[in-house]
Amino acid sequence: MMRGLLLAIGFLTRLPVPERAFDGASVSSSSLAWYPAVGLLMGGLLWMLSWAMASAPPLLAAAVLLAVWVGLTGALHLDGLADSADAWVGGLGDSERTLAIMKDPRSGPMGVVALVLVLLLKFAALASLPPHNAALWLAPLLGRAVLTTAFISTPYVRSGGLGSALLGASRGASLAALLMTGLLCFYDGWLGLRALVVALTVFACWRLACMRRLGGMTGDTCGALTELVEAAVLVALAA
Repeated sequence: MMRGLLLAIGFLTRLPVPERAFDGASVSSSSLAWYPAVGLLMGGLLWMLSWAMASAPPLLAAAVLLAVWVGLTGALHLDGLADSADAWVGGLGDSERTLAIMKDPRSGPMGVVALVLVLLLKFAALASLPPHNAALWLAPLLGRAVLTTAFISTPYVRSGGLGSALLGASRGASLAALLMTGLLCFYDGWLGLRALVVALTVFACWRLACMRRLGGMTGDTCGALTELVEAAVLVALAA
């Protein structure tokens, strides 16, 4: 159980974990159910940083929060967002071409534009939110919960991809984790419910687009999903 949590932390963040947790595999299916917990951990760290910077100018606090947020993940999901944006436009509706472009490590103009727009939305939302707002833990929580949802509900189309090791994850444990996520959102009242509805809407739309174009999801499209959900939740709660 603890190995699964450590694997999830080690894969989704740049927080240090014992090296022995990765013995035998870089990603294990046992970690999937812990993804929402990792999001909650990240949210707790961001909330504490926001509390510490409560007296700082809003724009400065937003910039520091966003920089720490990106640093915590090592820009893992931003990379997936850029690759997905390039592939979606360059793929011209063809699934094989789209998958091939995603494998290219270079970022094209659409990838750069997507990164700028999403980071700009996050920055503006963070600057608009009051200090230590619940959005700081709801966004990363739901951004990782949708990954768990994606892997237990959507085909994984990249044979041998990094996410293929998650396909054998326990559905029972994953569903329990998602249930706890929903309860946490309801615990926060209308704010949490609004965040949950927004996250589910973004997930449903992106899943539909991926199924139509690719017949499933890849690691890159899952990374894009996390970024889109986080940005949408922050904007919805800031508005």
